[in-house]
Amino acid sequence: MEVSSRHHLRSDAIDDLQESLADSLGVEIDGDTFELVELDGTEFDIVLVDGEQLVAYVDDEPFLTVDGANEFPPQHGIVTVDDGAVSFVSDGADVMRPGIVEVDDGIETGDLVAIAEETHGKVLAIGRAKTDSDEMPGDSGKVVDSIHHVGDDLYTFSV
Repeated sequence: MEVSSRHHLRSDAIDDLQESLADSLGVEIDGDTFELVELDGTEFDIVLVDGEQLVAYVDDEPFLTVDGANEFPPQHGIVTVDDGAVSFVSDGADVMRPGIVEVDDGIETGDLVAIAEETHGKVLAIGRAKTDSDEMPGDSGKVVDSIHHVGDDLYTFSV
């Protein structure tokens, strides 16, 4: 991943970002500096909040990175997986129905979601829902496409 541009966000863009994350995830991200880093060769752009990559724009939609979700735990939009799924999800696997132990209400097909493990509640990945929350639990089938996970290029990228 190569940086194509880097600049500080205007106050109105910061307000929009904070409002969007508060609405979608119930989190309030606060910081002194918000810097947009546009990346070539990836579907992401990232926002550094006080130098930490806490937010990613996925298809122009702001969402927390794995680090961001662990620093500012989401209150909604969480899919929780069992211990058996942890190693797979951490390696970038999509989420399958049998591994799910809990799903927040209100998730709709296409929503970005945080994928957390059940023991400690740590976020392992960010994904896009392939189905509504009430259809996620079950015996078979893929329900969340992984788009960012612990150890991937975005996770290990440093500016």
